[in-house]
Amino acid sequence: MAPLADVQTLTGEQDTWSVYTKTRSTVQEQPLSKDELDKYTRYFHASMYLCLGMLYLKENPLLQEPLKKEHIKPRLLGHWGSDAGQSFTYIHFNRLIKKYDLDAFVISGPGHGAPGLISNFYLEGVYSEVYPNKSEDAEGMQRFFKQFSFPGGIGSHMTPETPGSIHEGGELGYSLSHAFGAVFDHPQTIALTIVGDGESETGPLATSWHSNKFLNPITDGAVLPVLHLNGYKINNPTVLARISEEELRSLMIGYGWKPYFVEGSDLESMHQAMASTLEVCVQEILKYQKEARESGKAVRPRWPMIVLRSPKGWTAPREVEGHYLEGFWRAHQIPLTKVLTDPEQMKQLESWMRGYKPDQLFTKEGKLITELKELAPAGNKRMSANPITNGGILRRPLKIQRFEEYGLKVDKPGVTSGPSMNHFAEFLRDIVRDNQTTFRVMGPDETESNKLSAIYSAGKKVWVNGYLPEDEDGGNLNPKGRVMEMLSEHTVEGWLEGYILSGRHGLLNSYEPFIHIIDSMVNQHAKWIEKCLEVSWRQAVSSLNILLTSTVWRQDHNGFTHQDPGFLDVIINKSPEVVRIYLPPDGNCLLSTMNHCFKSTNYVNVIVADKQNHLQYLNMDDAITHCTKGVGVWNWASNDAGKEPDLVMASCGDVVTQEALAATALLRHHLPELKIRFVNVVDLFKLIPNGYHPHGLKDAEYSALFTDNKPVVFNFHSYPWLVHRLTYNRPGQERLHVRGYKEKGNINTPLELAIRNEADRFSLAILAIDGLKERLGNKGGDVREKLIGERIKARNHAYEVGLDPQDLTDWTWPY
Repeated sequence: MAPLADVQTLTGEQDTWSVYTKTRSTVQEQPLSKDELDKYTRYFHASMYLCLGMLYLKENPLLQEPLKKEHIKPRLLGHWGSDAGQSFTYIHFNRLIKKYDLDAFVISGPGHGAPGLISNFYLEGVYSEVYPNKSEDAEGMQRFFKQFSFPGGIGSHMTPETPGSIHEGGELGYSLSHAFGAVFDHPQTIALTIVGDGESETGPLATSWHSNKFLNPITDGAVLPVLHLNGYKINNPTVLARISEEELRSLMIGYGWKPYFVEGSDLESMHQAMASTLEVCVQEILKYQKEARESGKAVRPRWPMIVLRSPKGWTAPREVEGHYLEGFWRAHQIPLTKVLTDPEQMKQLESWMRGYKPDQLFTKEGKLITELKELAPAGNKRMSANPITNGGILRRPLKIQRFEEYGLKVDKPGVTSGPSMNHFAEFLRDIVRDNQTTFRVMGPDETESNKLSAIYSAGKKVWVNGYLPEDEDGGNLNPKGRVMEMLSEHTVEGWLEGYILSGRHGLLNSYEPFIHIIDSMVNQHAKWIEKCLEVSWRQAVSSLNILLTSTVWRQDHNGFTHQDPGFLDVIINKSPEVVRIYLPPDGNCLLSTMNHCFKSTNYVNVIVADKQNHLQYLNMDDAITHCTKGVGVWNWASNDAGKEPDLVMASCGDVVTQEALAATALLRHHLPELKIRFVNVVDLFKLIPNGYHPHGLKDAEYSALFTDNKPVVFNFHSYPWLVHRLTYNRPGQERLHVRGYKEKGNINTPLELAIRNEADRFSLAILAIDGLKERLGNKGGDVREKLIGERIKARNHAYEVGLDPQDLTDWTWPY
């Protein structure tokens, strides 16, 4: 047990942590009349009544008869804790939308508090407009209640089925980054963003407070964060709710915000405090925007934000059966858990719901009474009807030049080297140039490193955070830039998701090994898209395009920590309806692939391409054909035309393709009688059987390429077992031998790293000889020994000199 002195220290801030004191507010104005107070209280109660209905009821929606067990859902699922605070915030912002004719939408950070907002979407009519069977009457209300957290209905978050939502909140931490992404290049829009205090303990949320340094008050909208401190998570206090007010204020000021506090539980005084505080914040936002737009100076003001401290489960009974409910963690999920088995709790629930006086809020038919209905904005001014929240409505195709004009000249395959990424950068530059308000490039401080700096001539890096003279020397900073860099993969990914979900286009570029930081974010986005495909009114949005470079095979100076191509394993698990993976082998294939991805919708496209100079294989016409097929035989690298092949050599990825070609050349040199077919894969999902993915080859198509009775040596960019998984049960699968990255690495030369992982030319050729024993008998033994010797020499040379042998580095296709 803690010493008494320690306990006193830990309880010294009780008066500021508690909501059961006199209401405390930074702004002291009282803008609401007595009549307005009464109306807002009743509207709030109507929302709370609907929230409880969603949690508990499947019948008797207006309590027009005594509550019975058969009216209650058999499984009680959902969350109550943050509903009241979110609804309270939403209702008060509606007043300001009407008063100042604002364009706004809402983001719910505490994802499980969806009833607090969905109830408002129903009250203002949008839900019934989108779903006519959830009409504004008793029958529609009954369906509205029953569907919530019910099989065949909707989940307990702000799911894609919810009008007005671009952020489900199933995983906490992304509310602010999504909000900022959505207001970039939407200068008239305010994103009212309710940030949960549990959510605030996540790394992604912590870094996203810095998004204010990238907001241009001239060309962008604004984000108004409301940090909702209700004090508890599922079973613990929240960190920010238990630090001193001075410390919390300093934290927000340190992030560059101007914090306003609204704290308490008394509804009447909290109404006045919230109304006045929100109004001051809106006035400040409009003032800063007006000043910037009239002066043309993109300064960074201290944007306002609100700390709302209100009880968890506000308006619930304070105690139940001798234990705290309202204002404590027990209010987090279902507040009364035993209503189906305990008659007393059933009575308590009925008394609680009737305490909101539904008969005075709704007509006998179940419609919200007119004087309350008039409090909400109309038409698309309703936050749940803002077109931004169904971004496909706003989306327009990119203005995009013919990618063929940016191609590399390839007279003969595999002979000349070229910078694939640099050429793509020129194509990307002109996309940026031609789409100045609808396209952005995101990345964690790596655009220059990833050889994409050509885009700076069309759009610099966004920076609204102060300049030094040195920045003129290659800093490429500008408040009106089109490239957004912050060393937080979470934040830039969140920005891009918000940007495309609100109707625009973009690209995230990242080092391959560190894309794992946002595994779960991409997972959440893929799930969002998949659900959207089932929602008829959701319009298609631009694909989430992720370009992975600085790849595993070229981490010469960074070493083992930077060698991880496993993001592909994560993506492969997602719904085949929404994920695509491309590994273009050269520059022209990269251009063709990116052109396709930029024009696509409702996908997560992952493109893997190294940034260093590489051999170029296909001219533009051949590249287009190859990428369109997704997989194909390279006849120029094969010698089995019209004959039965002895071996299939296959590759997927740029570096591994060169090694596979070099292995093929070694075999043809030493064993010229062998007939070898060379197959290259661009679209990884071509390997999966048809029916498991829309791109999957039928078995006959697969066998036409890879055969079903010959050995196949497959050199793969990533972990080799992924190919085995994708080709499981394919004809001839037992003769498929895959090489790739096997978690062997350090500070390596490129070839020595490949040797460590048996993905080099010598190892591949040896593997092929071993697989051809029936064909070669003992004839391959001598060649095998020579190749082992060459491999040892290459490795020793790297250890002694620090470079690969020049003749191997400069290797070109000899046939």
